Amino acid sequence: MTSKHDLRRDQRALRRSLASRVPGAAAMAAENLPADLRSAIVGGYLPVGSEMDPGPVLQHLVARGAKLALPVCLAPERPLIFRAFCAGDRLVPDAQGLAAPAPSAEVLVPDVLILPLLAFDAHGGRLGQGGGYYDRTLQAFRSAGRVWAIGLAYACQEVDCVPVDGMDQSLDAILTETGYIVPKRT
Repeated sequence: MTSKHDLRRDQRALRRSLASRVPGAAAMAAENLPADLRSAIVGGYLPVGSEMDPGPVLQHLVARGAKLALPVCLAPERPLIFRAFCAGDRLVPDAQGLAAPAPSAEVLVPDVLILPLLAFDAHGGRLGQGGGYYDRTLQAFRSAGRVWAIGLAYACQEVDCVPVDGMDQSLDAILTETGYIVPKRT
């Protein structure tokens, strides 16, 4: 089995390539959202590097009535929080130096969470950047209630098996430019 480190290296290179070869993937993915998927509060993200831009997907969900929230890192090794965001709102660096809604924005708890990833598998395994932020966040949200976690990816990011450990949280669905995948549960 490939190590997480090696898989991350390979998948980063693949995702960089896909970002330039499939520029309309995010808009195509948005068209693959199930018509019955509704959200009161959708948590998204601002893309970093070659991460697929969730903008078209988030716009579809907001058009269906969802409020938008973006992640904020308050400290390393802690779950992310999500703050309300509307186009034009001011962004400030969070504890990781990433753009995030200002502290004055309302803290919200998403019922649908759109997540970036490097790789996914047919069972809902997700390989992220390696910091564990989304795993800690999903664990906290799931222990406090229910959240539907959707990985946003290029279809070519699917691998046979994502190596997982006890901390890793699985996805409830994967959204790609070719379809909406509900994982096979074993």
